Parts: sequence; structure tokens; C-alpha cells
Amino acid sequence: MAHESFEDEEVAKLLNDDYLCIKVDREERPDIDHIYMSVCQAMTGQGGWPLTIIMTPDQKPFFAATYLPKKSGRMVGLMELLPRVAQMWREQRDLILNSGDKIYNWMKDAQQTVQAGAVTEELLHLAFESLATNFDQDYGGFGSAPKFPSPHNLMFLLRYNLLTEDGEALTMVRKTLESMYRGGIYDHIGFGFARYSTDKCWLVPHFEKMLYDNALLAMAYLEAFQISGEDLYKQVAGEIFTYVLRDMTSPEGGFYSAEDADSEGEEGKFYLWQLDEVKEILGEEDGTRFSQAYDITPGGNFEGKNIPNLIDQRTFHNKASFEKLREKLLAYREKRVHPHKDDKILTSWNGLMIAALALGARILQDNDYLRAAEKAVAFILKHLRRDDGRLLASYRDGEARYPAYAGDYANLIWGLLELYQTTFKAAYLKLALELNDDLLKYFWDTEQGGVFLYGEDAEQLAARPKEWFDGAMPSANSVTALNLLQLSRLTGDQKLVSRARAQIEIQAGAAQEIPSGHTFYLMAVALYLSRPQEIVIAGKDGDADTLKMLKILHSVMNPFTLAAFKDIGDDKLDALIPHTVGMKMVDGKASAYICEDFSCRQPINNVAEFQKALKI
Repeated sequence: MAHESFEDEEVAKLLNDDYLCIKVDREERPDIDHIYMSVCQAMTGQGGWPLTIIMTPDQKPFFAATYLPKKSGRMVGLMELLPRVAQMWREQRDLILNSGDKIYNWMKDAQQTVQAGAVTEELLHLAFESLATNFDQDYGGFGSAPKFPSPHNLMFLLRYNLLTEDGEALTMVRKTLESMYRGGIYDHIGFGFARYSTDKCWLVPHFEKMLYDNALLAMAYLEAFQISGEDLYKQVAGEIFTYVLRDMTSPEGGFYSAEDADSEGEEGKFYLWQLDEVKEILGEEDGTRFSQAYDITPGGNFEGKNIPNLIDQRTFHNKASFEKLREKLLAYREKRVHPHKDDKILTSWNGLMIAALALGARILQDNDYLRAAEKAVAFILKHLRRDDGRLLASYRDGEARYPAYAGDYANLIWGLLELYQTTFKAAYLKLALELNDDLLKYFWDTEQGGVFLYGEDAEQLAARPKEWFDGAMPSANSVTALNLLQLSRLTGDQKLVSRARAQIEIQAGAAQEIPSGHTFYLMAVALYLSRPQEIVIAGKDGDADTLKMLKILHSVMNPFTLAAFKDIGDDKLDALIPHTVGMKMVDGKASAYICEDFSCRQPINNVAEFQKALKI
């Protein structure tokens, strides 16, 4: 619509004659997008983007649609619609105002309230059964085309596998992760995942790359590597980070939002190849070898051109033998006209990438990832936090805008918790607790529980909704549920324990209706239902025995265990986690305190015994 209509002089005249036109970036204003998408779905039975709303001067919508062409054909076009609505406004205004009032009243009444429900293992089983029913046995993923990665589905299944030892859950994860990597949805030349696949076998992507997809997918691959030991998953996670740090990181350390699908007016042009082109770059012999491995043919696999992929490879080839060839193709591709980069820096999506990089640093023992995560936190604190501590949502060209939304707070707190679990720097836990206090202050619904999408201090719109459904990204309420559980278990703060319980219970009703639509929330449920365990290692920072214990701790995936490090001689942690007071080294050695229900066993100061206690 931007190219067909909004840049067209005929349409622009009709719009400017009778309408006040407002174009909204839904990533900067998810509150507006959420409210009016709900209106569109209620009025038309479907939603999608672009979203078109016509409303009265006092913001009461009376017309909703998604894509509208310039001229009428299969659907009404703007050239016909706009004069017709303007004429009705002049001649039948009462009818429009009455319609707007009805829709406005519905918006105010249709708060997304949910009924609290029973929090039981049955929720986990129902979600698993739903995912298993929709699982594609041939290509992985869930459902048919279009296919979205939905990494939180996979992260839930990994936890379900740990809780139930159900091998089918792990099989579904492995099949999906391997199939997505093999497909064209993965950029085999420059790395990183596209937003979704238009077909069931992951070949043809919508070529747009989103920061949040790559953050969440990196976490899914990292956790799968921890559980399976499969080097492919480690490799893919590392390549995602290579892409993000190379192409999606600002000089000051913030992460950009997205790269468009099209360049020079053609979708995917930047990413497509011709066989002759590959041979010219790599030479006849190497070009032929690379093309055979990556399905590059004379006829092409997409509109006469080729999307490199490994879908039909029976086994994974020796990737190292193609690395220099890939680098040559990447260098050549860099000279092409690049897709537009959306260089907004969003607090919410940065929080996800901070979480991913912190997890990567912990699992892969890579300090480059840790430095990038810490630099991004510093960027947010410098550019996206006001002097009074209030977070802001979006930064671009030296300007930060909009009071941050619940998702900004929730995802950044998640990132800080992952950073704390990686570095054990008390400052990150302290900041997470401060931001969590602000989240509850600005967003918590004191009457029914849960967090509203936007804060009480922000612009008040026609409705104040809550996000519950885990769609392309986990909802703010789901991430908040997990954060509250982790913070309450780490600190033992009974107010947080009570708030976490309330958050878990209020979402259970919605999850019972569509369990597979709330898989991130169910990760929190899995933690809630697990036997709580915290591990505190008391030792001297940097000592060999301390480092050995921390390395052991980081070598195993146990999402139901939280860890803290008490640096002997530094009392910063005592104020944040009071039950660490009095924990000390035994016989001058680093000692591990394994605690359940805030009651701790005798400390262990032997590395082999610690390994045994963790069942490694």
C-alpha cells in the first residue's frame, strides 16, 4: 500500500481532501496496533497487516480492513472507497457516529480479562498433545504452509522432555531445528533466519529478517545443544550471533530491528543466485561442487533463480570444506544493493538478544558474546532510560521515544536474569529487581492481576488491553510469569512469591482454552510445578576451584535450577539474596550449597561430589 497508494498522487489527493492521515509503526506503538487489530478482527473476522482503520475525529473507529488496492477489483479500492465514506460522513453522519459509538463501547468492554484456572501438569500434557498432533513428521515444525519458527514451542518441548522423559518431544525439536537449518529460511551464505517459510519444507522464505526471531532461535539451538550434545546446534547458534554482531549491531552496541525482504523492488533479490554466477565467482570446479551441495541448478528452485539450501542432502556435508567458498560468495553478495535495514533499536527486542547472547556466552564459553550483551545493556541504560529510571521503548538517530511497554520491561528483565546467571554480577540482579518493581508499579492490574500492555503513565487510549497469547514472540504476561518465578526463587522475597503465584494462576484459564498458544507461559508453569532448587556457590572470584564449579554448573541444561555466586569478601549479594548470609567456604575451598524450599543441604567443597549431586 505504501508504494501503490500512499505515494500515488491521485490517492494522496483523495486522502488529503477529506481525511487526517496517520501512519503508525506498529513496532514503536504496539499498544495502538493491538487495540485496532482487535477491532479489525471483530469487524471483519480476520486480521493482518497492513491494517487500515477509518475513525471519527474523537477516535471512534467505524471501518476496518487490511490490504486495500488502489482501484477496485476483487476487493474495493481506495479510489472508490474514500469518496464514498466522505460522502456518507457529509450526508449520513449520524449513522457513522452511531456505529462508531457501538464499536467504541465494545472496545472499552472487551478488555482481555481471563478467568484464573487450575495450574496442573495436565496443562503441559494438553499442550504437548496439541503440538504432537500438528507436527509435520516429514519436515518438522507445526501445521502446513506458511510455517513460522515459533522457537518458544521448541523451548517448551525441551522442558517437557526433561520433566517427563518423553523422547517424542525431543525428537520433534531435533527434526524441526535440523529441517529449518537445511531450508532456505536459513541464510546459508550470510547466516541468520528469515521470518517464516511460505512452504511446508522451509525452502522459500519471506526474506525479511527480524532480530527477535534470531534471538529466540539462538536460544532454542543453544538449549538443544546442551541436551543433545549435537554440534550442529552449537554451530547454528554461533552463526546466528555472527550475523547479528556483523550486520545488526550499532557502533554503540544496541541491536537493530530488522532487514527488509526486498531490494531494488524485488523480494529476495539480494539472496538469490544463478548457477553461472556461482561458477564465475568460485571457478568451474568449486562452483560445481558448491552448487551440487546447496541445490543451485540451471532452472532454479525459486522463480528461475536459486535459494541455497540443504533440504535434499541425505547427510550433512563437511561444512568446513565449503567455508572459503561461502566467504567468497558472501564478499560478492556484499557488493549488491542491500535490503533496507530498520535501524530502530527497540528495548524489547534488545532484551531478547541480550538474553540469547548471555546464554550463548554461558554455554559456549565465548566472552565475545558476553561483551556484546553487556554493551547492549549499557546502551539501553544510557539512551533508553530516563533520569527518573523510566524505560523508553524505541531509539533512532539520537532520539529515544515512547514510554516503554510491558514487553520492553519483561524482556529486558529476562535478559538481565540470563546475564546474572552467566556473570553472577550482583549489579545485574539488582537492576532486574529495580525494573521488576517498575513493571509492577506501572503495569500491574491491581483488580484482576496480570500486566497491561502499556503503562498507567503513558498515553491512555480507547482501551487498555493485556497480551496473553504467545504468538511470534512470547507475550509480556508470559515472560513476566517466568521472571517473577525466577526472581522470587532467587531472592526468597515472599511478596514476589505471592505475585508470581497470582500471575501463574490468572493465566491458567486462557491457557486451558488453547494450551499450544501459550507455550512460553507453560515454561513458567513447568518451573512452578517443579521442585524448586537453588544452588549458591561460595568462593573467591577467579580462584581455580571456583571456576571449576561454575563451569560444571554451566555445562548442563537444568531450567528448573537457579544459581547464585557469593564472592567471599563482597557482601553485595547479601542484600539481594538474604539467605546467602552466613554461607562461606569450607576448608578454604569453593563450596556449593544446594537448597530446596529455602532449606539447604550440607555444603559440598569437592568438584567430583558436586558433579554427582547435579547428576552429570
